[in-house]
Amino acid sequence: FGTIISEDRKKAMEGQGWDIVGGHSATKLCRWTKSMLQGKGGCYKHSFYGIMSHRCMEHTPNVSCANKCVFCWRNHINPVALNWKFDVDEPEELLRLSLEKHYATIERQCLSPNALEHRKTEAREVRHCALSLVGEPVAYPRVSEFLSLLHRRRISSFLVTNGQFPEALAALPRVTQLYLSCDGADKEMLKAAGRPLFADFWERFLDSLSILSTRGERTVCRLTLMRHVNMEQLDDWANLLQRG
Repeated sequence: FGTIISEDRKKAMEGQGWDIVGGHSATKLCRWTKSMLQGKGGCYKHSFYGIMSHRCMEHTPNVSCANKCVFCWRNHINPVALNWKFDVDEPEELLRLSLEKHYATIERQCLSPNALEHRKTEAREVRHCALSLVGEPVAYPRVSEFLSLLHRRRISSFLVTNGQFPEALAALPRVTQLYLSCDGADKEMLKAAGRPLFADFWERFLDSLSILSTRGERTVCRLTLMRHVNMEQLDDWANLLQRG
């Protein structure tokens, strides 16, 4: 066993503003956190659900992913993995270090003359964790414990999955909101947009979509659409999304 994040990769990620946590996790300041700290706008989670962006920590307990999406927000800086062959960090230590690094970043933002005093105080207590930074959160073998620790601290959780680990998804405890990335209305479309690495990627995705329909929490099918790649076949999209 070893760590997912090599020293070279760690240096590259830190050079882009990432805070590496342990051997397989990371946090990174969201631009909306900075924006709301300065009295400007928040992200869609604030508009839709009332979540205060300056009290949100952007995080992943697992930087590795089983897809290489053409639209990846993180420019494929993270590694890929189809199964867990790495050392597993303790969830308690993972959360402690993640919050520690997040708060250190917040303190640096609070030095700005544009940061509002009352929001500085609020930002020093995280109330939401967006498990959507990069990678596949459900593949972390102790993600259930990590989520429990968040909720014990009264930190809400929004978790995003690519739907390539249906068994892990089925075993996931209740989160505040669960997202499934839906990148193609059929097998060929998903292959072109998501570039999944599993040979049975379509079956895995369909199983995950079916699991989504059985979940008790609020669920979301998240679509990232691109012209001439996965934006056509509207009837197929409608039929697919009904499954979830």
